Amino acid sequence: MSTDLYDVIARRRDVRAEFSGETVDLGQLRRILQAAHEAPSVGHSQPWDFVLVFDEETRAEFADHVETERQTFAEQLEGERRETFEKIKVEGIRESGLGVVVTYDESRGGQHVLGRHAIADTGLYSTCLAIQNLWLAATAEGLGVGWVSFYREEFLADLVALPDGVRPVAWLCLGPVRHLQAVPDLVRHGWRKGRSLDEAIHLESWRG
Repeated sequence: MSTDLYDVIARRRDVRAEFSGETVDLGQLRRILQAAHEAPSVGHSQPWDFVLVFDEETRAEFADHVETERQTFAEQLEGERRETFEKIKVEGIRESGLGVVVTYDESRGGQHVLGRHAIADTGLYSTCLAIQNLWLAATAEGLGVGWVSFYREEFLADLVALPDGVRPVAWLCLGPVRHLQAVPDLVRHGWRKGRSLDEAIHLESWRG
């Protein structure tokens, strides 16, 4: 049994402060996007698209918006919780050199998407699978990825001129890194420890 995949999964990190600022190799980028595009999707609808944002001004505008949202969240915290949060860097938008906006188009695949009739969100789930493929491929290539979540969807949609009905699911910071942290940031900074696998397994039913 090859352990390569398990090693990549274990090494994958949400990168924020470790980007080197170097340019992403276009050959690597193509391979990573191809891996994302090969993700499974409901009804083979492939409802994702990838907007590549290299422009410094666009990334700076997005970073300013994210900082505003970061402060909004910080103001909801008190005492030790706020002190802990203030130590955490939440994005590497400027440092990474590339933003990949992954989008979801609910209309992709037509009116009758095989497998989506009972669960409307399966197309969204498919897009998340593409993101996971991208992330693991980037890790295998020695690159870092950071998923930015401190933004308003309407702002990002306008920023990258998304058509009506196309939803931005993620802004991913992508680029070479100096290193990957051995321990996830939120664990290192004491925000949350995480659960063991045994805590997440239930036999036969939730109470099992």
